[in-house]
Amino acid sequence: MDIQRIEAAASRLKGHARVTPLLSSPFLDEIAGRRVLVKAECLQHTGSFKYRGARSAVSALSDGQRKNGVIAYSSGNHAQGVALAARQFGASAVIIMPADAPKMKIDNTRALGAEVVLYDRATEDRDAIGTKLSDERGLTLIRPFDEPEVIAGQGTCGLEIAAQAAELGVTEADVIVCCGGGGLTSGIALALEARAPGMRVRPAEPEGFDDVSRSLASGQIERNTGSASGLCDAIVTPQPGNLTFPIMHRLCGQGIVVSDDEAQRAMAQAFARLKLVAEPGGAVALAAALYHGDQIEGDTVICTISGGNVDRAVFLHALEQFGEG
Repeated sequence: MDIQRIEAAASRLKGHARVTPLLSSPFLDEIAGRRVLVKAECLQHTGSFKYRGARSAVSALSDGQRKNGVIAYSSGNHAQGVALAARQFGASAVIIMPADAPKMKIDNTRALGAEVVLYDRATEDRDAIGTKLSDERGLTLIRPFDEPEVIAGQGTCGLEIAAQAAELGVTEADVIVCCGGGGLTSGIALALEARAPGMRVRPAEPEGFDDVSRSLASGQIERNTGSASGLCDAIVTPQPGNLTFPIMHRLCGQGIVVSDDEAQRAMAQAFARLKLVAEPGGAVALAAALYHGDQIEGDTVICTISGGNVDRAVFLHALEQFGEG
């Protein structure tokens, strides 16, 4: 993994992935006590950054691999990214999703033309299901984060952050990234290492699923021991990736852990101040920027809103409970 691979992914994504804006609001600055710049990946195709990595991976396959089709495991955002990228290349896609994934994500994945196979997290083994289907059909697996071309695609977000921040005169900042398995976090970290070395990436995670923060602190991969689901389902993973963790360990600063209430409060602020719809997992970096300022250095902080695929009831609850009227 290096900057050349990310730049190659950027070339393949040009004209396909959106260049998402870097937004600001004086109201958010006041809450945080510093300048806050928000990278709005919720405005990316399919509503999350995942399209970048999916398009990068599908575009790097051979014609034969695309002809046979692809398969992915996902609770929703990677699913939609792979489904759209596959459709754009005329490839079939099978997506294995937990039955308790948000309904919007399941419906959207099907609407994008993918075959959705649902499984019970508690009683079924998704890897076994996937292996069986892959063997039967000759499908190529596109992993959600521990895949070189996926990491490279997510790294294109970091190239944009470096360029957009430079236009604003910002060359030094903590860059807080919503973090599950570490694909986006490690990709951005690699891009910033080359293009904005004065910036430091910080992973943000929800309480109870802080495996990356604990892994960075201990220097080795740590697992989550609780349930495989939660309010911030988009970024809940068992542990950091074998490819992503060494990158994060080398390049990232200390992780920041936020509560579910803080994530929902950040959702309400994003809607009120930036007119953005954020899902809970996509709002944890903004929550860290707004409510954990004592863990942040410098007078500017950059954070991602990594996704906006939220069920209506969850979004309304956040607005009603944590909005300002």
